[in-house]
Amino acid sequence: MTLHVKVKPGSKVDQLFYDAAGLLTAKIKAPAQDGKANVYLIEFLAKRVGIAKSRVTIVAGFTNPHKRIEIDATQEVYERFLAEIV
Repeated sequence: MTLHVKVKPGSKVDQLFYDAAGLLTAKIKAPAQDGKANVYLIEFLAKRVGIAKSRVTIVAGFTNPHKRIEIDATQEVYERFLAEIV
């Protein structure tokens, strides 16, 4: 499954939500330097979905706040994850 996520690094809290435009947004604590935010984002999403980090891959947007992320999970797990987003 593919997610399109807008990432806001350097936040005080980790948060995953839909913004007013309906775009999935992830606020993460990690700073946007030396790829730390990308590594942290993968760990954060894997934990939220309940899968291994190796099953979450950034496909596009390595240096851009708009990222395309591939999640290797069953349809049931993916739908449960999307339903839990506030």
